[in-house]
Amino acid sequence: MGRPATKPTKLMDGFYIELRNRGASSGVKIMRETEAQMLQSAQQYKKTKDVVILGESKNGKFLNDPKVLSA
Repeated sequence: MGRPATKPTKLMDGFYIELRNRGASSGVKIMRETEAQMLQSAQQYKKTKDVVILGESKNGKFLNDPKVLSA
């Protein structure tokens, strides 16, 4: 076994959305290569999950403010 990681993971360059179950405070981040792919995934998951568009990540930092989508 071993100790769990304490250092946050580095984000790859790309476009991110965060998927949450309805009413949850945390979720799963999903990365897509292009903005069009990210928006298509957001529309797909919007039917069953709360979707937060985190935006573009460069060098491990987000370039814009997150936007919340819900059904």
